[in-house]
Amino acid sequence: MKKTKMLKKNYEFRQVLSKGKYYQGKYIACFLKKNNKNYNLLGLAISVKAGKAVKRNKAKRLLRENYKILEESLQYGNSIVFLLKKHVSINDLNFDIIKSDMEKIFDKANIIKSKKSI
Repeated sequence: MKKTKMLKKNYEFRQVLSKGKYYQGKYIACFLKKNNKNYNLLGLAISVKAGKAVKRNKAKRLLRENYKILEESLQYGNSIVFLLKKHVSINDLNFDIIKSDMEKIFDKANIIKSKKSI
């Protein structure tokens, strides 16, 4: 299985958050910026106010796993940063909610590869 490439440096996050396009779903928000590479970069930012480390890590795991499932159907060459919305309780999140939210965001952003009809 292919490993997801992650944004790690502070300046990389700042660049995507300041110059990227903003898309939002019901539970998560997303910033997208073209990076002119042959792969996508993923960044996850969960506020300390969302909960203690265990809850924040759970939210990151859910976001990362959903992204891995959808990654093959996305166009390459984007830097993507996901943020958890402030009003969302991490206890209320589950796999299916995040997956549907991500699909809606990627559809709005128009970065899903088109499926050729037979």
